[in-house]
Formats: sequence, structure tokens, C-alpha cells
Amino acid sequence: MATIASFANPNTFSSTITRRHLRQQPPASISTFNAFNSTKQPFKTLISHKTPTVIRHASVIAAVAASDSPSSAPATSFHGECYVVRDNIDTDQIIPAEYLTLVPSKPDEYKKLGSYALVGLPESYETRFVQPGEYRTKYPIIIAGDNFGCGSSREHAPVALGAAGAVAVVAESYARIFFRNSVATGEIYPLESEVRVCDECKTGDVVTIELEKSILINHTTGKQYALKPIGDAGPVIEAGGIFAYARKAGMIPA
Repeated sequence: MATIASFANPNTFSSTITRRHLRQQPPASISTFNAFNSTKQPFKTLISHKTPTVIRHASVIAAVAASDSPSSAPATSFHGECYVVRDNIDTDQIIPAEYLTLVPSKPDEYKKLGSYALVGLPESYETRFVQPGEYRTKYPIIIAGDNFGCGSSREHAPVALGAAGAVAVVAESYARIFFRNSVATGEIYPLESEVRVCDECKTGDVVTIELEKSILINHTTGKQYALKPIGDAGPVIEAGGIFAYARKAGMIPA
């Protein structure tokens, strides 16, 4: 139970991490997920009957094959316009603290949370991720640089992106707690690029992510980029988060 409590609450992820040190933490990688289950034990050993703190109310995954089996094929591809940001996009930029009073488990507030996604970006970002007066973005894929999601441990960060309609982030690297929260909530796929894709893509480029092939295709430029496999995190995100995965797998009561 202590293990899953730590997984659900990123504040307990490491006794060496504090809010004061989060901006200096080493970036996470796809392999970070293996740290959640470093003994390579089945997920059953990680699940308790603890109530989740975030409930996912809207499906943000495209091209998902519906099935009751946790071993069914996951989402295979995402397609749409991308939104490009640079390095060190922190959680205050993803969702400013003034909006943390919104409760994701309440559908109306979850919807409203999406309207504020990435509203904290500086004015140098002339194109808004979500247009004023809208709740959803037209950019389902975010392309970022290094250390995406640094800052505080707020779960609202990936939740806000998911509520806005984003399905994946492709970044050079992640802050470990943002990566962890993305998997735990099942709101968004945190994918890592092998190269610095944010330097070669522009907001509005039409892209496709092929999860099975671990590639990103920019149809606007005609270029293709290798991604690091999502690994064991994939089925958890596909299910809608760690608790949804556990219920689907019969590890805890539905």
C-alpha cells in the first residue's frame, strides 16, 4: 500500500525531492517508469484499494481499440496539429497556481481547467494553446524541449493538458514528477524524442505519432523522428491511469 500511495502522490516519490529542489532535479526519461516497479514485479503488487485523487472524465485518446481486456492493443497513433514550446516549461506555465482551486473530479471544473492549459506561457508565445473563450485546444500534440513540466508537483498540470484535449507531449526530457503524474492520471502520453524536435517543428505543423513504431512524422516538413518506446507506462495511460488500469485488470474491485 505504501508503494501505490507513493505512486498516486508524487510528493512522496523521493525523500530527497522538495519543492525547493524540483527545478534542479535531473530530467526524467521513459526509463523512469521502470523505477516505479524496479523489481519488475507485476502491477498487482503496486495496487491497493486507496481511492484515486484524480478522476479522468473525458477520453483524450484517439484511435483506441475498445476492449475489456487489459492486455488488448493500446492506442496506436495520434494525428493533428502540434503546438511547439521550448525548454523548462514549468507547471506554473502549464497551469498557474490561481486555478488550482478547480477540482478535476467535478466535470464542470475539469472542463474549465482545460481552458487555462498553458495560459501561463510568456507573451513571446503569440499563439495561444487554447483560444480565449474556448475550453479545448486545436493542438492535440505538444512538442517541447528539455525539462518539460519542471516546478511544483501539482497533478493539475497533466490533467489540464488532457482536459484541453491534448493526447501526447513529445519532449527532449521531462521533470520526473510531471512524467509520473502523466502516467498516474492517464491524462497524456509523455513521449521522449531521440533528437531535439522542437527546433525543427513549428506550431501548426501537422504531425502523426505512431506508438507501435515509436516515430513522429511531420507531414508539413516531410521529416520523421525516432521516439523512445513508452514501455510499461503505455497500458497504464491507455487504461486511464493507474487505478483504472488496476480495475480493468481485476486487481481491485470495479
